[in-house]
Amino acid sequence: MTLNFYENLSNDYVKLLENGNEYNIIIEVGEPPVMQTFKVHSTVLCYRCPYLYDEFKKSTINNDDNIKIIQKPQISAKVFNFILKYIYGATINLEKVETSIIFDLLMTANQFQLEELVERLQTFLIENHPSWLKLSFSKIYNSSFQTDFKALQNYCNDIIAKHPNLIFESNNFNTLPETALVSIIQRDDLQLEESKIWDYIIQWGISQNKTLPSNIDDWVDKDFQILKITLQQCLPHIRYFQISSKDIMEKVFPYQQILNKKLVTDILKYSMALNEPMTSTILPPRKIVTNQLPNRGYTFQITSSVITNEHAAEIASWIDKKEVTYDVNNNPYEFNLILRGSRDGFQKNVFWNLCNQKTNLVVVVKVKDTDEILGGYNPISWNSDLIGYCETNDSFIFSLKNGNIKNHILSRVKDANNAIYNYSNNFGPNFGGNDFRLCRNAFNIHSINNYEKLIRKTTGEFSIDDYEVFQIKKR
Repeated sequence: MTLNFYENLSNDYVKLLENGNEYNIIIEVGEPPVMQTFKVHSTVLCYRCPYLYDEFKKSTINNDDNIKIIQKPQISAKVFNFILKYIYGATINLEKVETSIIFDLLMTANQFQLEELVERLQTFLIENHPSWLKLSFSKIYNSSFQTDFKALQNYCNDIIAKHPNLIFESNNFNTLPETALVSIIQRDDLQLEESKIWDYIIQWGISQNKTLPSNIDDWVDKDFQILKITLQQCLPHIRYFQISSKDIMEKVFPYQQILNKKLVTDILKYSMALNEPMTSTILPPRKIVTNQLPNRGYTFQITSSVITNEHAAEIASWIDKKEVTYDVNNNPYEFNLILRGSRDGFQKNVFWNLCNQKTNLVVVVKVKDTDEILGGYNPISWNSDLIGYCETNDSFIFSLKNGNIKNHILSRVKDANNAIYNYSNNFGPNFGGNDFRLCRNAFNIHSINNYEKLIRKTTGEFSIDDYEVFQIKKR
């Protein structure tokens, strides 16, 4: 029988790290003024992190005590502290850690070739932070293929198969790695019409070659050859024989020079219902899921880089003042995206150009470097022709549950006369004057005056990753 004392061993090694006794390496992480140093031991790194041990052997920088120094300016002290706790003690406490930090930890663990930690962190994110993964979907998906995160790749591909718009309609679609694109379009369960898949493939291929003429009528043989080479891994996975004759003529044939001549001939035979033999491989139709019961067949889907379907259902419930949150696929509203900061611009004039005098608007904001999602609902409109307050009893501001934000905050208007503020010279969307607003080109909460409560712990200006405005309507 073997007696194990791993916990005590782990604790002792963590103490060695914290005390720094007999260290022979200094690792500097971050950049001034937030640079931090860590004292570590080459013997531990040799067996627990060969990547850093190799860095130690290659280092030519020494301090006055002839201690070797490794510099990692691109890694934060917070992330590196987790890495060292894993290397020395084989433990990491992720309770109350921002999800974005956990993802940064995953990327660093991959850089340091800590395979065990990479696998566990992928599983942890999938099991504990699925909403965050969906909100950062394009970034996560691209990263998973650039770093070969198999678990995240499979997780994302399963979602894309059901909700293709998450990637095909994203702002980052054209930057998708080829391996990722191929892994999607080869799936039999991809819920997308074949002609649309063809359109997206052509769009992606053209975007990889900036020198191609914008008008296909101006293309020469060399241009088609360039596109053919770019798409050589994608073209075999298109189900050409599942595309309608109309779409073949309008969409495929203008690019027939990128296809094998025998394939083009067989496509013509097939579309003309000729019974002549064909030599081309005919891939099976994709398994498109259709609902037999129309009343139960509606699937709500929101196009957003900030909120999920679940968030939209919660917002809809607050709009209708329901005590029980709507089921995700029983959301009575359509959320139509009319502004996205990362796509249209973050300046206040962009808001007024796209949203002026539109009613029933939902504003959502993703706060930078946190899991916070803030927002507000305005049932009336912001009007650039007015200066001052407008009255409504039905507006509210909010903070949503997300990642490590365990509870939402709903703050309804308490002074209906001062619910919505209009002043296009200084503000974009503005709730209550000071309660939640886009001031010039930055969001802030100055003070709580006309709504029930604060929707974040601190007041003042805060940076954002993105913000969106939806116009909602009953479906």
